[in-house]
Amino acid sequence: MSGLCVFLLACVLPLSLASPGRQDPFLWLSALRGRGYVEGSLLADTTGGECPAECDCPPSFPIAMYCDGRGLTAMPNVPSRMKYLYLQHNEISAMPDSALANATNLVWVMMHHNALSTDKIGKRVFAKLQGLERLYLQHNNLTRVPPNLPSSLRDLRLNNNNINKITPAALDGMENLTILYLHDNALTEMGTSLRGLNSLTLLDVSGNKLKKVPDSLPERLHQLYLESNAISAVPEGFLSKFSQLQYVRMAHNQLTDNGIPPNTFNVSGLVELDLSFNQLERIPPVSQTLEHLYLQANHIKEFTLGSFCDVVDVMNFSKLRTLRLEGNEISIGDVPSESALCLRLANTIDV
Repeated sequence: MSGLCVFLLACVLPLSLASPGRQDPFLWLSALRGRGYVEGSLLADTTGGECPAECDCPPSFPIAMYCDGRGLTAMPNVPSRMKYLYLQHNEISAMPDSALANATNLVWVMMHHNALSTDKIGKRVFAKLQGLERLYLQHNNLTRVPPNLPSSLRDLRLNNNNINKITPAALDGMENLTILYLHDNALTEMGTSLRGLNSLTLLDVSGNKLKKVPDSLPERLHQLYLESNAISAVPEGFLSKFSQLQYVRMAHNQLTDNGIPPNTFNVSGLVELDLSFNQLERIPPVSQTLEHLYLQANHIKEFTLGSFCDVVDVMNFSKLRTLRLEGNEISIGDVPSESALCLRLANTIDV
């Protein structure tokens, strides 16, 4: 039986591999190619350039290049076949125009948690990436939005930088953008920079120095985060034009009763409203469809049931499930008994 196995192996393997003292240990690849095997399925793809030694380019996913957390201080060479580039958690400080010139097919570029500064990012470094969908630049040292960003972007993350101004041209033409993270920067105003972002569904500008709600908010917004700014008032009917808005967070601002026009938050469709840590003295009227309301740490002195239900009876009641009022100037004894009908769905009421 053993003699038969040796005979079969000798027939299957090339002569140089079956014989002792062979000179080329990889000659067997030639035999596999002759039988229809593709070399790229066994070896790393080198189309468009070799994978940099400091990165990983898995043969099983040859269009991705993993260079994250490698202690890099400069951009590596990116082969032209790459679509997904992971360079986060390094110490890269510059992206010259030539950095991605060879990799114009990139779809994702992950550059968060580096040391990038605005004056060291080339003005055209992203311009030729016409298929780019995700660009992560959060946790760097940027003071401006990088110029000439492609209109193909869908997800742009610039949070935790030092951006203090956004020009109207910075986001011009980005009709495909759906997610924009600008929180934890130094923005004092945004002008008309949001105009034209017709596909935007999530905007986060919390943790800045804004004194008013940004102008020209896109009408397709689903989530609007404005907490931790210095906003003291909201414009008349500023939520009325949004048909898909469900989440509004304005905690840690300077909102007062006089700064909120009547029925500002009494809009259908809203699911969550966070007005905690402001200077309100009254509960603002909200829609009966609202499910979560956060009002803790204000100066509210009265529990007004009419803020939740116009009429209190068996058929009319609020959909509110969470109501937080702790840290105000009322106690559980101030909650009227009729609340059991109006707020019958609430499973959390903290006073």
